[in-house]
Amino acid sequence: MNLGQMLAQTAGRLPNKTAIRFRDQETTYTDFDTRANQVANGLIALGIQPGDRVALLLHNLPLFMEAYYGILKAGAAVVPMNVLYKPAEIEYIVRDSGAKALLTIAAFAPQALQAAANAPELEKVIVATPEEMPGATLWRDAFGQASETAPNVAVGDGDIAVIPYTSGTTGRPKGAMLTHRNLIANCEQCEHVERIKPQENDVVWIALPLFHIYAMNVGMNLTVKAGGTMALIERFEPASALEAIQTNKCTVLYGAPPMFVVWSQMPNIRDYDLSSVRYIASGAAALPVKIMELFEGMAGVPISEGYGLTEASPVVTSNAAGPVTKPGTVGKPIPGVEVRIVDAQGAEVAPGGELGELICRGENIMKGYWKQPEATAEALRDGWLYTGDLATMDEDGYISIVDRKKDMIIVSGYNVYPREVEETLFKHPAVADVSVIGVPDDYQGESVLAVVVLKPGQTATEQEIIDYCRAEIAVFKCPRRVIFRDALPKNNTGKVLRRELRESVAQAT
Repeated sequence: MNLGQMLAQTAGRLPNKTAIRFRDQETTYTDFDTRANQVANGLIALGIQPGDRVALLLHNLPLFMEAYYGILKAGAAVVPMNVLYKPAEIEYIVRDSGAKALLTIAAFAPQALQAAANAPELEKVIVATPEEMPGATLWRDAFGQASETAPNVAVGDGDIAVIPYTSGTTGRPKGAMLTHRNLIANCEQCEHVERIKPQENDVVWIALPLFHIYAMNVGMNLTVKAGGTMALIERFEPASALEAIQTNKCTVLYGAPPMFVVWSQMPNIRDYDLSSVRYIASGAAALPVKIMELFEGMAGVPISEGYGLTEASPVVTSNAAGPVTKPGTVGKPIPGVEVRIVDAQGAEVAPGGELGELICRGENIMKGYWKQPEATAEALRDGWLYTGDLATMDEDGYISIVDRKKDMIIVSGYNVYPREVEETLFKHPAVADVSVIGVPDDYQGESVLAVVVLKPGQTATEQEIIDYCRAEIAVFKCPRRVIFRDALPKNNTGKVLRRELRESVAQAT
């Protein structure tokens, strides 16, 4: 089965069931499937063929869901993009993926069109807007009159469905090739966990961005497979988000640490009726134990923290998979996913606290990195995905993530690679040297901190440096703090000693 067939099967089984609730609108599964068919047929009419890539630059709107399944029904692969990306970042992903079309809305069209000007393979930018837009094809013209019948396109479960981009050791994002089987397998693996297993009567609260693999597969695909209802939240705002949970009588809540941090600080959280919620999961970044305990005490619902990564579609472990919840851990492997903790030679370390790299395997593991055979060979060895995350396993099989082998910074679940930020800062006329590190952040999990050495005779303030970055790269990648130093700690080859830098910054704050 492929993902397009999965939606069609649910629509056939539950034609009049509400699939999406968005603002005051309700979309049935029949309408959802029909609109996805129109997108598919419209793309085919524009020349999109099986195996082509189609980029999505959309936030949490029903349009995202319709476009996502439409692209898949056409036999193409979805290339989801963060809506915070600047034109240069969009251009890189579009060029690297070879996307032939890009679907967006008016708010993001200027960035998309600017990127398209330097991406010769990108033939169409399709914009959902009522107004004419030079250089763009209007959504209504491309899809409005297209056939509502499912296209006759053969899509295999081993075909690539989604290519989400994730940062890597080169500093450039890499596209993880996730097949239809990878994504559906992870849904099936989640279904074998009693607390996670979705039900037809579930109302799933989705405020995390759909362009992120967590909301995309666990929030959307898993719910569609079960025939549940998705309460789609366009933008997270603490009070209105709680109101939506209360009004929609949501039963499942997929969140990330920043949400729980804000909620735990709301003095009136007990005024909201959250009694409908049966299951809460936290992922995308580490959830501080203190915040978990505070929120659970106020909401009266335990939070199941888990671990996953884009390359694993994404769920690997969950506290819901164990008999008890152990705060501070990411739980146990979900059924169908094998996990080991190994040393530098690949030998399994003893449970009980010995540190090693977490590796995993299962049907949910990606096919590889798009056009990056060397990176694929490094990550996928003997059928195992080497995550680059350092972890321990206790005697009960519960995993704790300790650190990352890579220097990746995870800000609210988004990957930030220091080198990209550093390269941006090196362009600043006053910057002589710079190193970027991640520091603990109660709200975002981690935040970006830049340690800057200024050129002799030059001056710059912290805010000037931050503003400079915000004009060049996505906001989540930008430093929240800037520290000025006379020099950076380096070894005899000139490499910055990041661990030493982190320690000195921690001591100074």
